Amino acid sequence: MTDSTPALEAVGITKVFPGVRALDQVDVKFFAGQVAALMGENGAGKSTLLKILHGDYVPDAGTITLNGKKVTFNAPAAARKAGLRVIAQEPEIAPYVTVAENMYLGRFPTHAGFVSQTEMERDAAVDLERLGFAGLLNPTDIAITLSPAQRQLLEIVRALIDDPQVICFDEPTSSLSDHEIDALFACIRRLRDEGRAIIYVSHRMREVFQIADSVTVLRDGKLVGTREVEGLGEQDIIQMMVGRDLSNMHQREPYEPGDVRLRLENVTTDDVRDISLEVRAHEIVAIAGLVGAGRTELALAIAGDRPVRSGTILVDGKPLVSKTPQDAIERGVGLAPEDRKGSGLVMIRTVRDNIILATLKKITRLGFVSDKKEADIAAAQVERLNIRTPSLRQRVENLSGGNQQKVVLARWLAGDSQVLILDEPTRGVDVGAKAEIYKIVDQLAANGVAVLVISSELPEVLGIADRIVVMQNGHITGELTRAEATEEKILALAMADQLTSATTQPGEKR
Repeated sequence: MTDSTPALEAVGITKVFPGVRALDQVDVKFFAGQVAALMGENGAGKSTLLKILHGDYVPDAGTITLNGKKVTFNAPAAARKAGLRVIAQEPEIAPYVTVAENMYLGRFPTHAGFVSQTEMERDAAVDLERLGFAGLLNPTDIAITLSPAQRQLLEIVRALIDDPQVICFDEPTSSLSDHEIDALFACIRRLRDEGRAIIYVSHRMREVFQIADSVTVLRDGKLVGTREVEGLGEQDIIQMMVGRDLSNMHQREPYEPGDVRLRLENVTTDDVRDISLEVRAHEIVAIAGLVGAGRTELALAIAGDRPVRSGTILVDGKPLVSKTPQDAIERGVGLAPEDRKGSGLVMIRTVRDNIILATLKKITRLGFVSDKKEADIAAAQVERLNIRTPSLRQRVENLSGGNQQKVVLARWLAGDSQVLILDEPTRGVDVGAKAEIYKIVDQLAANGVAVLVISSELPEVLGIADRIVVMQNGHITGELTRAEATEEKILALAMADQLTSATTQPGEKR
């Protein structure tokens, strides 16, 4: 049961940026003791709303009420003091200090003016135990050594130890394993049962049905509506989000595989061993596996960003010796990395600048880049991929996640890549943009590109791939055709080592 008075209410929220009405008269209510999913396509206004609630932006119109009292937050510190926290998707932690120091940054326990490291680490252990993350974070570890998932958990812990009453989670599971997600969901349910109001932003339908009590949907800066989760189906939410039917988003045209474009023969690096696989023209091959399986490390090795210790990589039948990523690019191999913002794009540069990065050599003469060719190439790709941007000179950081991902794809299309590796291509992308990206990838395969997709989303793997290669602990455990693959079979192969170990009797050889 919830109190009839909202813990947080926003009425008539409007925010206009140059050329864009990000929010238009939005009314939302969030109640104590409930988990409310906030959903919408990229660019729907979710992030803008969260930033207004947290004091990062001041609305052009509208009011915010917290526990029945009208509030105005001119900075995040004011929102935090009032008991409202937004946990960002991108962790902002101090890299060269410990987990404990990050947890209590700005409020270290002191005695006679000196920080008590022992007391701080003891307090950190207690708080981690209380929140359910004791086995996932070590108070004495240095933050820069943490995995992306651990950094995300640290960001969550930092917010929760403030004991906020309204907590906004923005795509909190994008880098977490299933075990870590289970721990987070247990924590969220406990916070809900303690009477906190939880706002949960996610593109992952399965998570929403697991954790949320209600769903509030934004579209094009406007409120579509709020519905109770009970009785809702995925297609109901998708219809609210995009206003159109996407039930056939994974529908693909079958293509006859052509010649082998990418072949790996017993490739071994510092992270993977004896990897042999091939991808043909007109074919989409997916690599599935759990976190830590070595999928990303393999992609980086193919793209020339990690050294190959032994084995051979062949592109169109000829050995590829990549000492740098540029070597791979010149042989027609492109990589759209998992870390789109950190490694895939130059965020402060324009759409045009990012698209032509892999094409610069082709349009440079006597040391000068042809401005006209640069503009023509970028414009052609923007039109081809339906990249929603006010102009070619718009900074990429101002685009939605789905359009940022399209810019990454546009770069390799402009560079005429014939082998394209896509590492988590729809991570943090809404369902409408996913459907568009799937169509783009399908069209690439139709045009003869060999596509290697790495994905942690099993429905995506099953929907997009012609063949599925499964990895665990740096090696391949099996391969499935599209016709024979199921989620259960993929998971069995992804956990093959553990399953073999569990069923091996003492004294038996594995």
